[in-house]
Amino acid sequence: MIRSLTGAALLLWAGSLLAQALPASVTQALAAAHIPTTAVAVVVQPLDAPRPLLAHNAQKAMNPASVMKLVTTYAALEILGPAATWQTGAWATAEPDAEGRLSGHLYLKGSGDPKLTLENFTALLRQLRVRGIRHIDGDLVLDRSVFELPPFDPAAFDNKPLRAYNVGPDGLLLDYRALRFTLKPEGEQVRFWSETPSAGLQVEGRLTPATGPCDGWRDRLEMRQSPGRLEISGPYPVSCGERSLYLSPLAAEPHAEGLFRALWQELGGSIQGRVRSGRTPPQARLLASQESPPLSEVVRDINKWSNNVMARQLFLTLGSGEGQPSTVARARERLNRWLAAKGLEFPELVLENGSGLSRVEQISAAHLNRLLLAAWQSPVMPEFMASLPLAGVDGTMKRRLTDSAATGRAHIKTGSLDKVKAMAGYVLDAQGRRHAVTFIINHPQADMGQPALDALLLWVSQSPSAR
Repeated sequence: MIRSLTGAALLLWAGSLLAQALPASVTQALAAAHIPTTAVAVVVQPLDAPRPLLAHNAQKAMNPASVMKLVTTYAALEILGPAATWQTGAWATAEPDAEGRLSGHLYLKGSGDPKLTLENFTALLRQLRVRGIRHIDGDLVLDRSVFELPPFDPAAFDNKPLRAYNVGPDGLLLDYRALRFTLKPEGEQVRFWSETPSAGLQVEGRLTPATGPCDGWRDRLEMRQSPGRLEISGPYPVSCGERSLYLSPLAAEPHAEGLFRALWQELGGSIQGRVRSGRTPPQARLLASQESPPLSEVVRDINKWSNNVMARQLFLTLGSGEGQPSTVARARERLNRWLAAKGLEFPELVLENGSGLSRVEQISAAHLNRLLLAAWQSPVMPEFMASLPLAGVDGTMKRRLTDSAATGRAHIKTGSLDKVKAMAGYVLDAQGRRHAVTFIINHPQADMGQPALDALLLWVSQSPSAR
């Protein structure tokens, strides 16, 4: 058998023989969740060691859920640079007259900005008002041509088209194409506020206070939608306290129109025409522009809070350039070229959208481990590591492993889908030795696997290399 193995394959095989078995605390937690060890893949490797301390099913291609964001964000940091930004511009073919009237159309040209928030979009419109524009005679034309995408079905993934995480990528993504609502129980009623302005949309909240735990409260709400109207009803557990609800009831164009008209009116502006999609003419001149936060900040938002919409935007940005609109194929090709240039050959890697919100994306635990090792040696390591949730402190790990040996010592990206539970990142043990850690579960009982993941983090944080 050994004669048939060469080079890296021999090293991996030898390493698997030397690596420890799964810790007892992990196997016990898996057994309690009725998850067989054949359905999990684990790699633990000290960053200063040539081979893993622990490797189990490491070569098996598995769905990593949102842990796939590590591939996208690390690639983006190296390809684009931590200081990279996006520009959203307002263009026109004419200058405003002395009375603030703009003849013709106003063009909003997007660059795929993942974080063109309500505040940043408002800042762009304020620039236009400061520059003297008060009335637009023509249309507002939305230029999304930086991306070239097929029609997107927000119900395709899980038949929950109103959920904000199901918003598709957009060359001009305004405020994540989501509406924010605030819910708060007060006595015999539930207060309901619409936080996002949207002209022409009437929203009514009909929620009733309920007893019981807060878990899963969003799934118990009912939403009815008709043209110009959205009704949200159902029980809301008092135990939830004040919560935010993000929904995406509008397609890209009506969402942009409702947001623009509401904000433009608040700023004292008016518009004669309609809001529509189109292209910016070559003779148009730039009137104002809004710059996004730097990529280092965008990556923190993506990984700390596992933002799927932003991750898709970032993935597609990798395919932009050379005067051509980005496509999924171009983004995938650019990322694969980057991997190859770094000597990271991942033949099993499947990228659909770069966010992990996918049934087909896959990678092995061994190659996620190699990615973590490469990132640790990269010039962008500080920005990459700082983007990962810190156990017991912030992001998706804020409520996990609090007051434990892993608190504040584990920078971990989490991932969760139906039948998938995963994590990957870095853990500092009690002796000051840092480890790359990857754990993936693909099984119908995966949702019950969190105690096993936490058990591994505790095991690593308590100096496994000293045992």
